[in-house]
Formats: sequence, structure tokens, C-alpha cells
Amino acid sequence: MPQSKLAGDSRLRLIPSVDQLLRTPTAGELTETLGVKKVTALARLVTAELRSVIRNEEVQTNQHTSESLLALGERRLREAATFESRSGIKKVINATGVILHTNLGRAPLSELAQRAIGEQAAGYCTLEYNTASGLRGKRGARVEALLCDLTGAEDALVVNNCAAAALLILGVIAGDGETIVSRGQLVEIGGDFRVPDVMASSGTRMIEVGTTNKTHLDDYRKAITSKTRLIMRVHPSNYRVVGFVSSPELNQLASLAREAMIPLYEDAGSGQLSDFHELGIEGEPVISELISRGADLVSFSGDKLLGSVQAGLIVGKRGLVERLRRHPLYRALRSDKIRLAALEATLVEHQSGKAETSVPVLKMLALTPEEIEARARALMNSLCKTPNRLSWEIVPGESATGGGAGPTANLPTKLIALSHPDLSAQEIELALRNNSPSIIGRIADQKLLLDLRSVFLEEEAILVSALNNLQ
Repeated sequence: MPQSKLAGDSRLRLIPSVDQLLRTPTAGELTETLGVKKVTALARLVTAELRSVIRNEEVQTNQHTSESLLALGERRLREAATFESRSGIKKVINATGVILHTNLGRAPLSELAQRAIGEQAAGYCTLEYNTASGLRGKRGARVEALLCDLTGAEDALVVNNCAAAALLILGVIAGDGETIVSRGQLVEIGGDFRVPDVMASSGTRMIEVGTTNKTHLDDYRKAITSKTRLIMRVHPSNYRVVGFVSSPELNQLASLAREAMIPLYEDAGSGQLSDFHELGIEGEPVISELISRGADLVSFSGDKLLGSVQAGLIVGKRGLVERLRRHPLYRALRSDKIRLAALEATLVEHQSGKAETSVPVLKMLALTPEEIEARARALMNSLCKTPNRLSWEIVPGESATGGGAGPTANLPTKLIALSHPDLSAQEIELALRNNSPSIIGRIADQKLLLDLRSVFLEEEAILVSALNNLQ
């Protein structure tokens, strides 16, 4: 046998077995929290990694013994367990200033919504039970009633997200025919959500009219045939076309739809229950106005400007909504008790007029640069004075609504800009991201920027502690 092969075999014999790793103190400690099966699986991965290291000659025989490799195996076992624990859903502190941060869960829930989940829906609840009659009740009845009150619609329905709402409407109302849509509204939104793909999945045939920047009412009129089942308008969400652009007003399309006896459907995207113009949100439709101007069906999100959980909210004409409710696809897309409980609580806050002071998204939107700067200075002045090697300054900047809502919104803010003589901006960012809980900021001009607009007051103490650890 060649000498190199013998050397390889000799080194591989130094690697601890899975059984040896499982008998170490580290494995015993991890077993208490992860269980025997998981720790065994991780131990197998670690021994496989060590074999790969040996074969690639990253570890030399004269540098390691069976004892040192066992110690290395223990360290890697703990690292693998740490990585495993961080891969699930964990609390983070969002210091990016992006309020509806899709990667960080979009809208944070209000205290009332959180209590509704924990106190009302976590156990047995009246999901489909009427306590007055003792008979089976209607799922989501209160949420639907609240949506009708807040939007002026005749009926409402809730499904698990806005893409599901579009799929249900297109499939049920227009699946056996054609849907007319402006070419300029065939958008792709985050997460590979493409309007043409959803339409194709629903079974309806998409009929494009107009051009990217201009669509006329007559374009819609000429496209109507005996196969037309729906006219669809799509809110552009996270982009805007400006300049030489035009499209029919909603009331004009509504008149045409009534004349042709075809339903008009508006995919409103994030949607607003109230006008947030004073909060800096421009170009987002108010749902009640869409209904009053003639839309027969409107869908919008629950976890954007509404400020609640992910959901597809459908409001509109009673007959059309009832067709959606009776269709078998609705059962596959309907909401569970957790989503409905949080939605109900948030809608109650909107109905009572308290949303701007109790729903986190709206509270964050309403913060002024002066308020944010005062918080930022107080926070940074509370850092330990010695040693104090972390440099900071307050600089102007802009927050973002996020989530495809209000992409042109102007939200001026004040940012904490951090630098350190021995740490790069990337190293500061990594240190804060590895904090427990993770603190997420953004980097610009070789400095780490923190925007307190999206940080809760009760999270500031954690942020101070993490920054003190960087001194």
C-alpha cells in the first residue's frame, strides 16, 4: 500500500467516534436542551467535517493528537448547536429604520393584538362556536363585520395572505374566462410575486391592454368580449412610473365595468384604512374610497399599513364575496384562530380611533426627527464613560416604510452613526448582530447607522448594554 495512503489512514484513526463525542461533557450539556437524537445527528456531522478536514490536509498529524481532535470535535459540536438554535425564529431589535421590514417580520403587533393571541386564541376559543346559541358559529365573523364597518363594503373575507386573495378572486370569478389588466400594472413584488404568474395559476386568461406608461379607457373597452369575466387594477406597490404617464380613474373604469356587467377588482397592495398623508405616506389608496368609487372587490394586506398579522383581506359586493366563501379553494386558504384573533384586536383599535397611538406601525410613522434625535442623544449619553473608545454622532437621514408600502414616502429621521478605532463598521455590525437578541442596523460611509424610529423604548436598555460591550 502506498505510503500516502497509510498516512491518510493513520490520521483518520485519530478522529473521535460519534460515541466518544456523545460521552463528552459538552454533548451531555447539549442533550439536556436538544435531546439525544439531535445531538447524535450533530455529532455525526462534526465527525464527517473532521474527516473532510483531515483528507484535505488542513490538519497535520504532527499538530494533532486524538485528544486535541476530540477537543476540536467538542468545540465544533457546540458551534453546530449554536448555529442550529439561531436558525429558528428569534426576537431581534430592528434599528434599520425600515418599519415594515419584510425580512424581520413586517408589522410588529400592538399590545392588544399580542394579548388577544396569548389570552384569547392560544387555548380553546370561539373560533366557530356561538356561546349565545350553543351552536356552531361562523369563522371570522367579527373580523369580517369590522372590515365592513371600516371600509363601507357589503361583505368581507380573510385568507392567509394577499397573493392568496388575488388567486382566489381570479380563480373563482374569472377562472373560466379572461381578465383585462393594464400592461403597466404587471408588476413583480418582493418574494417573486408576479401578477402574470398568479393570473396564470388561477386559470384566467390575461388580456393586456395599453402600454407601460399609458393606458386609456378605450383600451379596456376594446378588449371586452363575451369571454371577459373581470377587469383588474393592480396597485404598483414598491415602484412608481413618473413623467409621461396616464391611466383611467377608478370611477371611469367602474362605469365601464357596470356598463359591460363585468366586476371590477382592485388589488390595493398595502392599503390604508385611513388617510396617512400627514404621516408622510403618499400614493397609497384608502380602502373605503376604493369601495365608494365603484370597485366591486378590493384585496389588501393585513401586515402592512393596517399594522397587524400577515393576511389577505377581501372586501366588496356581497354576492361576489359569497361566491368566494363557498368555493372549495377558500377552505385551503382560510385563516386560523391566531391570525383572526390578532386581526380582530387591531381592527378594534382602528375602529375606536386609537390606532395612531396604539398600533406600532402608525406610532413609528408619526415620530418626528426631533423626537428621534432626543431619544438618540439620551441613549448615547447613557453609555459608560470609561473606557469609551466608541465614537458616535447624530446625523440626518431617512427612514423607510418598507414592505412595498409608500415607496416615495419622505420620512426624515436622525441616525446614530457609530465608529471605533479598532473595529470596522462591518465588525461593529457583526458584534451587534451576534448579540442576544440580535440588533440589526445598516452600514453607510464606513459607519454603522442606527435609526431609533423602529426601536421600541423598552429595547433601548438592551441596545445600551450591547454598545457598552464594544468599548
